[in-house]
Formats: sequence, structure tokens, C-alpha cells
Amino acid sequence: MPRSHVTSAEKTAPDGETLSALLRRYDGPGEAVSCERVAEGLLNRGYRLATTRGRFFLKHHLDGDRAAIDHQHRVTKQLEELGVPVAPAVPDADGHTVAVIGGRCYALHPWVDGRHRAGGELTAAQSSRLGGLLGRVHACLEQVVVARAADRQPPEASADPEYTFALIDRLLTLTRGRRRRDPFDELAEHRLVERRALLERHAHRRPEADAIPAAGWVHGDFHPLNLLYRDTEPAAIVDWDRLGVQPRAEEAVRAAAIFFVRPGGPLELDKVRPYARAYRRATGAGAAEMAAAVHRVWWERLNDFWMLRWRYQDGDRRADPLFPAAAALAVWWTREYEAVRDAFCG
Repeated sequence: MPRSHVTSAEKTAPDGETLSALLRRYDGPGEAVSCERVAEGLLNRGYRLATTRGRFFLKHHLDGDRAAIDHQHRVTKQLEELGVPVAPAVPDADGHTVAVIGGRCYALHPWVDGRHRAGGELTAAQSSRLGGLLGRVHACLEQVVVARAADRQPPEASADPEYTFALIDRLLTLTRGRRRRDPFDELAEHRLVERRALLERHAHRRPEADAIPAAGWVHGDFHPLNLLYRDTEPAAIVDWDRLGVQPRAEEAVRAAAIFFVRPGGPLELDKVRPYARAYRRATGAGAAEMAAAVHRVWWERLNDFWMLRWRYQDGDRRADPLFPAAAALAVWWTREYEAVRDAFCG
């Protein structure tokens, strides 16, 4: 999940002058009528732009890396040509898909009518189609993107439990030191103490440095808020900002842990199974590769406190609603480790 932050100035919608300068670059888009912030998403700066000629999704790329954005746009266009449901950027009159206005990077996309669907809304058959879709994304990316040596950065080493123990202590100090504690603070303290005990029991299970599943190009942030459905079928995979080379099977496991987590923490394993089977069929990933991915993502979840770091170290509460289920999942997954592994590998 993302861990960076933006300034208050970057949260405001583009003004009329900026919108006019942007639209002048395109052939016949009309004049801006309204520009409203899209509510979903923790960090994306996206806007529903209505003009006198139609509707668009306007994206403000905060990192401003023109080369990386151009690369994303080329890749998504190629994926569209292969039949993957995406919404490629609209080229301007000169064929460019990135506009730099006032030092900021913008891109215009067609507006996609659709809605987000959590895993709880999906049937087993729809879960299978979801796994097949992600597998198809990975397989198509392998066709359209040739990874250079520079792209193949070694995956991050698994979390060091000693660092995690120190982080837990810092977060506990911040949690317990609040003047007016609320139920969230009580839950956070409980989960931090609980997680420390779990790590003490399982520290010896840290993944080996060479136990890394096969790497390839991945979406990088595949979860319900980045997939739009029209009725029961996927209409568009959006937000390709984290496109990059990573262990592919790990993306499949991470996505399932977001789509199929129940409010109380357990995963819906009856949906994970068809999802994982379809993913494996689409990519050829074997049981050993999936098992290694499950282990690495489990360890990642056991050591990860980004939501509490946002709240207590950065004063940012946007991720607070995600914490109860995510924290409960780490505990449940540890207890049901074999069942989770078998659901992905069987």
C-alpha cells in the first residue's frame, strides 16, 4: 500500500485557467463545465471533468515523472489492443498523453461508468474470473513490455523482526501517550502487543533471501478501488502508477488478501481457491511459486504497521478504517497458515 503524502495545495482541483489551458491541447473536447474530486482512493488525485462535449477522468500525477507516466500510457494502450479492460490516456492534438501545466503533470482519460466491487460481492465464479483477469494482465504485460536489466531491481528483503520490535515500541509509546484516548487507540494498543507476541513466536520463520517467486511486470496496486465493474463484469483496471517489475505471484496473493478479507479478519477461502486456480491457469504459476508468495506476503503482513504510522507518526487518519480488518487478518492468517497456503496452491 502507498505510504507517501501530499500537500494541501495538491488536494485542490485545477482552477479554470488550468483547465482551459489543458483542454486547448485536445481536438474538440469542449469547454469545462465542472471538475469534481473523485472521492475514492487514499492518494490518487483524480477528478470527474465534465465539458460541453462529454465527460472525462482527469488525473493529476503527483510524482511528475514524465518518462514513467509516458511508459504507463504506452503500456496500457498496448494492453487495450490485447483486449485487457483498461482506459488508456487520450492523446492530444500532437499525440501526447501528458500535459505539463504550471509545473504539474496531467492526463486525460475517458470516463468509465462503473462501480467498485469488494470480494464479498463476488460469487465463486466471479472470483475465478477475477483471478483469471489478473493472470491475463501479467501474461499480457510479459508480451508487451521487455524488461531491461535496470528494471529488474532485486526485490526488497523481507522485514527484519528486530526493526519491527523497535517500531512496535515506538508506536506503543505514541498510542499510550495520547491525552484523550478513543476506541481506536485501545484497539491499536491491543493489536501492537498481540503482534509483538506473535513475532516473538514466529521470528525464526523469516523468509530466506533466495526464496523469491519469479519476477515480472505487474500492475503494482491491484485492489477493489482500482477495478471498475459494469454490472458483473470488469470494465476497466485503473491507476497504473505502480507499474513495475516485482514477484508476480506476490501481487496475486496481496490482491486476494484485500479483495477477500472479511470485516473480522478471515479470508473467504472458498473464493480464494477459484481465484488462485484461475490465476495459476492464466500464468502457469506452480504450487511452489504460490507457496513462496503466500509465505512472503504473510510475513510482510505480520511486520507491517503503515496504517498506524500514518495515524500516530504523520497525523493522517485516512487509513484508519482499513486497520481493524487488516490487523485481524494478520492474526487469523498466522493461526490458519496451512489452510491459506492450501487455498492458493491446491
